[in-house]
Amino acid sequence: MEEEKKSLNFIEQIIEDDLANGLKKDQIRFRFPPEPNGYLHVGHTKAICINFGLGEKYNAPVNLRFDDTNPEKEEQEFVDSIMKDVEWLGFKWDKVLYASDYFQQLYDWAVQLIKEGKAYVDEQPSEVITEQRKNPTEPGVESPYRNRPVEESLDLFERMKNGEFEEGTMSLRAKIDMVSPNMNMRDPVMYRILKRPHHRTGTAWKIYPMYDWAHGESDYLEQISHSLCSLEFENHRPLYNWYLDQVYEEGKVKNKQREFARMNVSYMITSKRKLQRLVAEGVVTGWDDPRMPTISGMRRKGFTPTAIRNFIEKVGVAKRENLIEIQLLDFCVREDLNKVAKRVMTVVDPVKLVIENYPEDKEEWLETENNPEQENAGTREIPFSRELYIEREDFKEEANNKFFRLKLGGEVRLKSAYIIKAERVEKDENGEITTIYATYDEKSKSGSGTEESLRKVKGTLHWVSAKHAIPVEVRIYEKLFTVEQPDAEKDVDFLNFINPESVNTIQGFAEPALQDVAVGEPLQFQRIGYFTKDQDSTDTNLVFNRTVTLKDSYKPE
Repeated sequence: MEEEKKSLNFIEQIIEDDLANGLKKDQIRFRFPPEPNGYLHVGHTKAICINFGLGEKYNAPVNLRFDDTNPEKEEQEFVDSIMKDVEWLGFKWDKVLYASDYFQQLYDWAVQLIKEGKAYVDEQPSEVITEQRKNPTEPGVESPYRNRPVEESLDLFERMKNGEFEEGTMSLRAKIDMVSPNMNMRDPVMYRILKRPHHRTGTAWKIYPMYDWAHGESDYLEQISHSLCSLEFENHRPLYNWYLDQVYEEGKVKNKQREFARMNVSYMITSKRKLQRLVAEGVVTGWDDPRMPTISGMRRKGFTPTAIRNFIEKVGVAKRENLIEIQLLDFCVREDLNKVAKRVMTVVDPVKLVIENYPEDKEEWLETENNPEQENAGTREIPFSRELYIEREDFKEEANNKFFRLKLGGEVRLKSAYIIKAERVEKDENGEITTIYATYDEKSKSGSGTEESLRKVKGTLHWVSAKHAIPVEVRIYEKLFTVEQPDAEKDVDFLNFINPESVNTIQGFAEPALQDVAVGEPLQFQRIGYFTKDQDSTDTNLVFNRTVTLKDSYKPE
């Protein structure tokens, strides 16, 4: 039992301690509370996996709650994309809820705080309020409106709600402590005037609650037992608790905020503002560009939900932030794709190979395995003919004994086919090879059981029958940035570190089976890498994105 406790992460230990101290198991409830003001990114996957993972571990419900308190930046498009991302990762929520569901209750509680002398209407502009807060080592300056009569604040607050005042002229502030070393406690703003339509409530409200006020109270209304958030909210916890104390009723679950380290991945940025710039300035094609660190971008690139969840598990739940190497993410993707991706034949830099002693009018269909890592993956047939395409880099006129591919006078096996020998080449006026001429051993057919088929040669090449080949557009993606932390230097624009070679498009040929694969289906282009069919594909132009290279020297600890 002691050993089991040691394996718990610190959040699980908190929950276990709470259960030991009287919290009932059926009172455990979690939530994932995104703001619908952008697309979810790789950093969000950690919060999703932590909250929903704990829900699975404790058989507890998890709410998907949208903290939609800022109508200036929130849209239904983002709500829809977030729901799609969470579902794609393989998680199921208990309820879909919105902070806007609670606007009336939040307003009523704010009125209660005014009546109790714990909140007041301030008529100063936000710049003045910020200036009066000073800094952690210097006491703040009280607003001249801090002690205005309760009735006056009640009247002004209602008129704010009714839309009688312009934006920026008034706000409601909590009356807490202007000398607190925690700046969040220095009379924080609870409501501001915003005459903007809300994606759910329309024009019903002219004032909107600030995030700190709405978030904790929403947790309380939903009876969330453990409110888990990233480390940046650690200094907000005293305010979270103060707000909660004002409305808490004896006998209810008192939600507990706890913080975990955000996940920063090398060569990626997760600032929504900076991601927006990438989209707005045309650096990428959209939020789901495969170079983007968004979940939709990773999905389009060919990452799998299992790979991302395994990545989060390997990263673990920490209390302090660190930079996670992108190679670990690639390792997890590669590890999963190796198990699930169908092996297919695609040539991305083709040169023609003609087997001179193979009959011109002959073609045959050869059996090849779909995935040797899967016991029940089965086989398929691929067409073979006299003229083939192979990779240009797989042939050299002259090479030393360490070159195990095709060279003049040398032999290789064509995958699932025959042993061939290169005899001569044909070149264009620039000296570039246009055609390789070879001969084949008719009795060396793979799987035929003949003595010749069992003969060992050092190299095996993938190939595509020229007669049956379908043209494909192949997009080779690299890191979007050239440095590990593109936004680390405050005085340097992160766009200076954009990798000009982050995507290259090449034309290749594939076996005919690729005509029928589904968008998003994981594939291994044999000896090249892992790929997936892109949504830009049409019947006449098939597009494939490289998900990750075939091998890497990275080894996780």
